[in-house]
Amino acid sequence: MAELSTIARPYASGLMKALQERKAGADEVAEVLQALQAICAVAQDPQVATLVGDPKLTDDQLFNLIEDACGGSLPKDAANLLRVVVENDRLEVMPEIARQFHELKNLSEGVADVHIETAFELSDEELKGLLDKLASKFPGVKLTPIVRVNPELIGGVAVTVGDQVIDATVRTRLEQMKTMLTA
Repeated sequence: MAELSTIARPYASGLMKALQERKAGADEVAEVLQALQAICAVAQDPQVATLVGDPKLTDDQLFNLIEDACGGSLPKDAANLLRVVVENDRLEVMPEIARQFHELKNLSEGVADVHIETAFELSDEELKGLLDKLASKFPGVKLTPIVRVNPELIGGVAVTVGDQVIDATVRTRLEQMKTMLTA
């Protein structure tokens, strides 16, 4: 089977293109993203997952079930995407579609998610200082921090922006030293 990201790409880019052609505002794009995330949550529910392959359940019934579970009224663009995904038996790809759509949304807004992994909780001042330093490495991009504490890092910080990784953790440095000493 094809890679999930390859399958999801046309759905995510098609949805973004449709919104851009219609000159949808940032609020509307954010609303569609929220709807996609809600669809993902419902689609990944174990009870719904068992219904997906049921031959007795029509595409319309599955669509209505998911739409109702999402609150009953999805934005038109999200509902259209869901209908196409259900008709093409690609519901398992929804999380990747939502992830790629989120990236396209960020790209169109000049925003990037910064995944920050630290050994200890960062204070507001430390986080602001780190973001200021990162802003000089990523000019013209508004950075949105996503912080995760991982005590296994021992100390330091690992930062991921898109496909760029800056790893200044103690754990990584110890692993590098071990490699150098045993080589």
